[in-house]
Amino acid sequence: MRRHCFSWAGHSESLSLLPQGRESSRKLLEQNAPHRLFRSQREPVFSQRAMLLELLLASVLGFVIYWFVSGDKEESLPLEDGWWGPGSRPVGLEDESIRPFKVETSDEEINVQLQVQDLHQRIDRIRLTPPLENSRFHYGFNSNYLKKILSYWRHEFDWKKQVEILNSYPHFKTKIEGLDIHFIHVKPPQVPPGRTPKPLLMVHGWPGSFFEFYKIIPLLTDPKSHGLSDEHIFEVICPSIPGYGFSQASSKKGFNSVSTARIFYKLMLRLGFQEFYIQGGDWGALVCTNMAQLVPSHVKGLHLNMALILRNHYTLTLLLGRRIGGLLGYTERDMELLYPFKEKVFYSLMRESGYMHIQATKPDSVGCALNDSPVGLAAYILEKFSTWTNSEFRDLEDGGLERKFSLQDLLTNIMIYWTTGSIVSSQRYYKENLGQGFMAHKHERLKVHVPTGFAAFPCEIMHVPEKWVRTKYPQLISYSYMPRGGHFAAFEEPELLARDICKFVGLVERQ
Repeated sequence: MRRHCFSWAGHSESLSLLPQGRESSRKLLEQNAPHRLFRSQREPVFSQRAMLLELLLASVLGFVIYWFVSGDKEESLPLEDGWWGPGSRPVGLEDESIRPFKVETSDEEINVQLQVQDLHQRIDRIRLTPPLENSRFHYGFNSNYLKKILSYWRHEFDWKKQVEILNSYPHFKTKIEGLDIHFIHVKPPQVPPGRTPKPLLMVHGWPGSFFEFYKIIPLLTDPKSHGLSDEHIFEVICPSIPGYGFSQASSKKGFNSVSTARIFYKLMLRLGFQEFYIQGGDWGALVCTNMAQLVPSHVKGLHLNMALILRNHYTLTLLLGRRIGGLLGYTERDMELLYPFKEKVFYSLMRESGYMHIQATKPDSVGCALNDSPVGLAAYILEKFSTWTNSEFRDLEDGGLERKFSLQDLLTNIMIYWTTGSIVSSQRYYKENLGQGFMAHKHERLKVHVPTGFAAFPCEIMHVPEKWVRTKYPQLISYSYMPRGGHFAAFEEPELLARDICKFVGLVERQ
């Protein structure tokens, strides 16, 4: 049989080749020819549009994949250098001497008395607004309970005694990048033969201070005397972030967590440590994270009790609901701490982040009031030690403050801010770190490639599941659901935190 090929480009000639016995087929083809010709002219247009759409979708998908995957490469932050003291950087080498320091000395006894006298006068002149009926701590610090604190502060609190407690650990200062850096350095009272203590840098946050670590330090430097295993013994260094407490504040704009991390790295080198462990919560967690990004070869291990993870697509899965959370990799404990989502995540962050917006935009304005009023300073700071320790403490008339802390310890922390006049410079830290916008800093887009341990305390402001932590810290080797505790872990639950640090270090040492 003869085979025929049809081409609509010359359809009339092709039709003439049809066998005579197929007259009906020829008529049908003649009827459809104009429609086929019109469709053949449209097909290239549709094909081009489809191709453009596919290219667009592929580009979007590629960008999304790059956004989340590009951070996998082991990239570190540039170390760089800085000068944060007043004026221009002087010619010549910086004085690298380490000087002993005391919070107050006997020669300054008169100054202590004058500080206390001025404090008492300001407390006596206080003007409070009565709280709303049944408002408890839902509107902030309850002024009825504040009266009790002020009475204790005015008549019972012994600042001189607390200064002695502060000086029970060795304090030092040293100049780095133009700033006088304060730190405490506590060595083990005794080390078993053949053992070497492990250097551990611990960094505080806001509105805390180096004093947060006073109860955990003996558990790390002398564990056996406190009923803990002495498999790991530490030499603990706790610096004050510049602008906090006894560390000099920057005279220039731009002093952020990366600058702090670089200064603390230089501090550890100056103390003779080439490799060390680091631990932190709140701002301390970010500073320690930045240290691991700056000098990963010097950081043996990073332990955190808080993590700020911005580059994380898993957060979107929370919107899919609790029922399918298990299919998405969340544990039952994760579900308990994250749901109901609106209450435990959305509303919680809205309630507890107002201070952050103020301090990240115009910290000096509110700072003027707080630096002038010890009562305002106490109410502003102590409210955080209430709701950040346990959000349910908002329902209590006393904010639950004395359930986890003593007024003596809480006011000692307040006095560190008050006597140094450091509340304004501490609040500026938010402006320098958060005031530039979302994902504005390079470190926010980089992962951390050092062994990492994480202690998830159940009453932290927001729970961070293990799979979230691992997106930022791919070498996560220890993740612990802590049985109790909130934001101020070392201050509130020192033994729980100490045990988790030791567990993590044990895993690192066995690797």
